[in-house]
Amino acid sequence: MSGKGIPQNPHNVLNLPFHSIRHISSPEDLENGRKVYVGQAPIQGIVELPANENVRDYLLDAEGKKRRTYTFVHRDIMDTLENYSHNFSVLNSGVAIVAQSCEIDEKSKRLVLKRPSIINGAQTQGVVRDFLERRNGNIEPIHIKIEVIVAEDDDLVADISIARNNQNDVKLVSIVGRRGQFDELERSLQKKMPSAKLQKSETKVSDSYIRTERLLQVIAALVPEQLWVKDGEFNKVYTYSQRAKCLRDFQEIWEKAHNKKHPEHIKYRKLYRFYLDIAAEAQALYEKWKTHQGFQGTGLRCITRDGREIEDVPDGLVFPILASLSVFAHKTKNGWTITYPELFKDKDLINVAKRAYIEIARHNYNKMGKTKACYSALAEKSGDYKKFQEYITAMKGAS
Repeated sequence: MSGKGIPQNPHNVLNLPFHSIRHISSPEDLENGRKVYVGQAPIQGIVELPANENVRDYLLDAEGKKRRTYTFVHRDIMDTLENYSHNFSVLNSGVAIVAQSCEIDEKSKRLVLKRPSIINGAQTQGVVRDFLERRNGNIEPIHIKIEVIVAEDDDLVADISIARNNQNDVKLVSIVGRRGQFDELERSLQKKMPSAKLQKSETKVSDSYIRTERLLQVIAALVPEQLWVKDGEFNKVYTYSQRAKCLRDFQEIWEKAHNKKHPEHIKYRKLYRFYLDIAAEAQALYEKWKTHQGFQGTGLRCITRDGREIEDVPDGLVFPILASLSVFAHKTKNGWTITYPELFKDKDLINVAKRAYIEIARHNYNKMGKTKACYSALAEKSGDYKKFQEYITAMKGAS
């Protein structure tokens, strides 16, 4: 597949499939001979769009690049596609397209675009292309927002492209990092992983940085019930689907743990201590389960393989498993850790995860990651192990 250059056909016309499309031109647009459409399209449809009018080409294809090194933005897009594809159409800003003309074929659900070009979204397009190649087209339906601006004025097209590429938001991770609220967490991490560095800003883009937001999700999944400070029932489903919430929760935990005047200071201090103690183990557990070779032979199509070698297990499967391990969280004289029962076997959790994926989530890993019943099935299995271990310990004590 190629997203570069103008489509190779005599009229420079491209057919773009769409799910929905709406005409939203303003009076000013119509007075000046422009039309604007917005809609949703399957991600496969944007791959062949040229980007010759865009200010920036796909940065990983830039001249002189010897190998692909994802930036923070690229990794964020890929992560959403791989693990949160059900939210991609709302988490990603989509692509803006200019075209000389646009005809809507409602019967075939296609836009017929003359001389189209992406003017904003080339990075998204590039990562989508990489994602599709990585999955060899074997994906569930994923859609992306599209905006089509029909204009013939080349100077206006250039102005639009420049304006659309000049917007730059500061991510919350940078704000929290700048306040120093990740510093203690990083130091605790480095006690067991000396070379580890947390990503404290979106400008820290190399693979040598641990993704702080993801680590906070994993730690939240591992929090044991006795440290639960949220209102309502003990429920870990949010840890998979609400990355920003996990970051905001950590902010709140940090602030209340460091504010001795807060009425719940002690409770939050204990929870904050768990975050510090478990950080390195949480990172190791996530890495372990993302490539757990115990998934060999399961036949789950959502898992990425190289031959038989497991290369990636979707977060939708991983997070219910990690959350189930919270029952094994144990405080020792050296701090919090995950202490497994004597007879515990990873394979048992994998088998339960497989059944939940097939029977409850109906082969949809996104659904599994946000379905309470899947978490409950795995938590029940881990809970059985814990009860049996307690029984064995009691029997040894009685003998």
